[in-house]
Amino acid sequence: MKYINKSDILISAHYLGIIMQGLGLVLLAPIIIALIYHENIYINLIIPPLISILLGSVLHRKFTCYDKIRLRQGMIISSLAWIWAGIIGAAIMMMCIDISFTNAFFENMSAWTGSGLTIFPDVEILPKSILFLRSYEQWLGGLGVVIIFIGILIRNGTAASRLYESEARDDRIKPSVVNTLYKTLEMYSIYTIVGIIMYVLVGMPLFDSINATFTSISTGGMSIKNENIGAYHSNAIYLVTIIIMIIGSINFSVHYKAIKSKGKSIIQDVQFQAIMVLIIISSIGIYLTSHMDPMIIVFQVVSAISTTGANVPSSSVMTLWPGFTLLVIIILMLVGGSSGSTVGSIKVIRIITFLKGINLTTLNLLSPKGRVINAKIGGKTIGDKEIKESSSYIALFMLFIAISWLILLAYGYPPLQSLFNVVSAQGNNGVWLGSSCSLLPSELKYLLVVNMWIGRLEIIPVLVLLKAIYESFKRANRQIHKGLKQKI
Repeated sequence: MKYINKSDILISAHYLGIIMQGLGLVLLAPIIIALIYHENIYINLIIPPLISILLGSVLHRKFTCYDKIRLRQGMIISSLAWIWAGIIGAAIMMMCIDISFTNAFFENMSAWTGSGLTIFPDVEILPKSILFLRSYEQWLGGLGVVIIFIGILIRNGTAASRLYESEARDDRIKPSVVNTLYKTLEMYSIYTIVGIIMYVLVGMPLFDSINATFTSISTGGMSIKNENIGAYHSNAIYLVTIIIMIIGSINFSVHYKAIKSKGKSIIQDVQFQAIMVLIIISSIGIYLTSHMDPMIIVFQVVSAISTTGANVPSSSVMTLWPGFTLLVIIILMLVGGSSGSTVGSIKVIRIITFLKGINLTTLNLLSPKGRVINAKIGGKTIGDKEIKESSSYIALFMLFIAISWLILLAYGYPPLQSLFNVVSAQGNNGVWLGSSCSLLPSELKYLLVVNMWIGRLEIIPVLVLLKAIYESFKRANRQIHKGLKQKI
């Protein structure tokens, strides 16, 4: 693809219009909370979603005939949809509370991408409807901005398949994409209801339980409390959160198979096994070197590898942790949980595939000439294509981490703290070390927004969009220069 042509723009506009309609509809939900708690901001909550619905309707209807979509267009749509979701959420916040666009956009992109970083030093003064909006966006974003609306608003077929793939999804529970999404949403909703009930049973208030479940099952980590989950000072609540975070980090297809296998598929899943091994080893290693409370250690380890970012100790306390502990947390944040789940970062399966590739290369060098050696994961043979794709993605992911880290260092932030925070943003984790995100310069806030955006979309869709725009501008510039020369 050298540039965006007219067809790309019109097809993207058609499907983006559908997603804009869907976003507008679902973002009307906070009005219910405003009514319950008698918050007189109803109109402010209604206007931005209505604008999204109206603009989406215009785009959808005007370009109805442009419905033959390819993967490149799906990636462009997906990239733009997440930006639009952040803008609409930001508009709601700007109309309801005193906040700049930069801060509101940062907060909402953090929520939608499941990153969990917050711009608010004191979240407890916010209206209940805004607190719910943040949690609700994380819950929706856990499945994917585009994915949710495929099943609801787009009929089964090539378009649904392309949009599904555009958000880095390839696992299918059912033969069709739409049926897969219905089943995924069904399981997601059941786990959410169960999570709310579990929190209520251990003494958490209902409103808190809803928000905590939304942000834990989506592995998002935002909280309606300044001290996050640590505000409740309850081991029972910590344990429930750990369980929900682990559930959110398991592949949805494994969850589905678990129903028929009575849970055996989860235990037998290679990614789940790797996650549990990492949790155990990391927890023991941190305990032996720091002697912290075992419950806090396990909580923070699970929070890191599930990329939830919920925390019991405060940011200021975590900043004082030993370097070894912080490095372990960084590594876990980079690894992430299972593919096909709600987690961010690199994902366990890519790490396993990458390590299998290194082992395969070593064995081939040591083996007799002509001997064929295959790499296997969970009894399935993996080819060179899978190994190359995993290796390339890890390299690309780390390249963006390195660039952002260097930029933060150039602004004078401490090295380890800067690395931790960049990994947290791009891995969609959300634990933050140091002073509040609200004190960051605007340009660094937008840098971290980009990190969160590319981390959630797994980089490639965003690169496709940026490359297409760049090539289009180059083409337009050449045509302008050509026209000027002809006039001369």
